[in-house]
Amino acid sequence: MIVQDVINHIETLSPLAYAEDFDNVGLLVGDKNSKLTGVLVTLDTLEAVVDEAIATNCNLIVSFHPIIFKGLKKLTGKSYVERVVMKALKNDIAIYAMHTALDNSILGVNNMICEKLGLKNRNILIPQSQTIKKLITFAPKNEAEKLRNALFEAGAGSIGNYDNCSFNTEGFGTYRGNEDSNPTIGKKGETHQEAETQISITFPKHLESQILKALFKTHSYEEVAYEITTLENKNQHIGMGMIGVLENALSEKDFLQLLKTNMTAEGIRHSKLLGKNIKKVAVLGGSGSFAIAAAKAAKADIFVTADLKYHDFFTAENQLVLADIGHYESEQFTKNLLVAYLTKKITNFAIVLSKTNTNPVKYF
Repeated sequence: MIVQDVINHIETLSPLAYAEDFDNVGLLVGDKNSKLTGVLVTLDTLEAVVDEAIATNCNLIVSFHPIIFKGLKKLTGKSYVERVVMKALKNDIAIYAMHTALDNSILGVNNMICEKLGLKNRNILIPQSQTIKKLITFAPKNEAEKLRNALFEAGAGSIGNYDNCSFNTEGFGTYRGNEDSNPTIGKKGETHQEAETQISITFPKHLESQILKALFKTHSYEEVAYEITTLENKNQHIGMGMIGVLENALSEKDFLQLLKTNMTAEGIRHSKLLGKNIKKVAVLGGSGSFAIAAAKAAKADIFVTADLKYHDFFTAENQLVLADIGHYESEQFTKNLLVAYLTKKITNFAIVLSKTNTNPVKYF
């Protein structure tokens, strides 16, 4: 195997197309064609983590957070970021980061928090828009089924719990080829009318290249007529945060104790308790103040996140409880998720869970 083989598996779980625009994700250091010796999975890539990769014979570090976030102008070893990159390069170790691509995955960071808290009936808290595209194309009537099946096979036509979804309209298409044309149906220089099927089908944006590849490979026409549009529909499987419900409601204090225990939090900063039971829970790993309004709109009883500032707590406005469990604490189990996923996908290489605690925050 090579590094790219692992990347292919990772990007099936969390396609980079869904990372936030500000983020820096993907292969940050190293050669994607390097022969793989082992994979070390971590939350952060620090010098100690690179040392751990060397000790465990892993030449690929899969990190949740990107070690390079802003552009590097120098590599002199003055900062921890520069030292990590230099050590990785010196030892031929590749570094891959997924960050908000995994944040936005329905099976990612926030789903892991839901697992730890035992939440049921989970949904995305802030679904992404402009991630669903629609293809409209036209095929000879007797070739429409073959083309539809090729598009389905490439990943088009899935809507929620349904697949093989399309809409088809019968009609007539006309065309006339010039002297340089080579029509598969009809003759050059003559206007031809053909009974055709218009096929409308949706697909997730990260699959566009393979959808078009299937279209051009399967379609019989020399020139394929098609159009692609981006829909405003919310994608219920891609987005920030999640919301779910507890099987049995808990008092606020009992839920906070459950939260502290299951997320191994040293302490929880929270807004005023409201004297109400907790049933509906919104979660967002990492810095989540931007999602407070969404948690309110979803009628959550509590919003679990991290990095809340002093004035953020005022915005609870007695509508819900805000609970800040710490940035590291909210994302710490992400590496366990990735190890479990990659171990199922790659059975002939060691997938190593990093033992390095990268939490920079300490408690007295």
